[in-house]
Amino acid sequence: MRYAYVNGRYLPHKDAAVHIEDRGYQFADGVYEVVTVKDGKLVDKQAHMDRLDRSLKELEIAWPVARPVMEMIMGEMIRRNGLRDGLVYMQVTRGVAPRNHAFPTGAVRPALVMTTKKMNFAKMTKFTDGVSVITAPDMRWTRRDIKTISLLPNCLNKQKATEAGCYEAWQVDPKDGTITEGTASNAWIINDKGELMTRPATHRILNGVTRLTILKIAEQEGVPFVERAFSVEEAKRAKEAFVSSATSFVTPVVEIDGQPIGDGKVGPVCKKLLAGYNEYAAGLRTEGAVWSDDIPADEAEADRAA
Repeated sequence: MRYAYVNGRYLPHKDAAVHIEDRGYQFADGVYEVVTVKDGKLVDKQAHMDRLDRSLKELEIAWPVARPVMEMIMGEMIRRNGLRDGLVYMQVTRGVAPRNHAFPTGAVRPALVMTTKKMNFAKMTKFTDGVSVITAPDMRWTRRDIKTISLLPNCLNKQKATEAGCYEAWQVDPKDGTITEGTASNAWIINDKGELMTRPATHRILNGVTRLTILKIAEQEGVPFVERAFSVEEAKRAKEAFVSSATSFVTPVVEIDGQPIGDGKVGPVCKKLLAGYNEYAAGLRTEGAVWSDDIPADEAEADRAA
């Protein structure tokens, strides 16, 4: 039987439900996290919990349970669902209150939902064959650094990618033509100098936990990297490209908008970073993501801080 966790109860997945006036359902007033599970172990658990803490603070939502209890529930969900490889999804909303745009006053308890999903990473051909992406206008709000459940613009662009037979859509800032990130992943390229490039973590993207781990691995492997925005044209001229997320790891991108990247095959840097990530997830490397709440509003502020 597959189990879900809903507000203090472990329930059969098919019976799990929340109240119709939960503010997550009414207003997308909540946040979420997705944590990879490999060989029954949570990958980058502490960094994910730190990011969840920041997201909750940004929306002024209290923890639904104490952090150690949340981690205990995650472990119990893995045990009950017999999960070896896959993910744990957790969602915290402001809770149940009569519908009103303003935050409810009085005692409203935040709601916690948790589910798991089994995945067979070893059989996923995306890692060996690479994937295709399209580009699409970025329609989202200006606080993408908060991992909120308000994902409709992401869904619309993901649907465009699906209809085009592609894995992901890279979202493009309509003001300057630079790529922000994917609908559910961070975007990376390797330029003609062999430099690894990804957009800096500001309010304009979600700072991926896997993104932080990959930067650590690149440093360990001697791969030079630059955190700056890049255009669609730069991406199409890249030697290699890839996306990263909790379930994408390092997924090579071999085609953008129908145009091959490099020679159209998975390149050596992608292979090296994916191998390094798999070693890290298996516990063979110790240095991974370290979360920081210090996220500037934009690139100009990030440059001043540097």
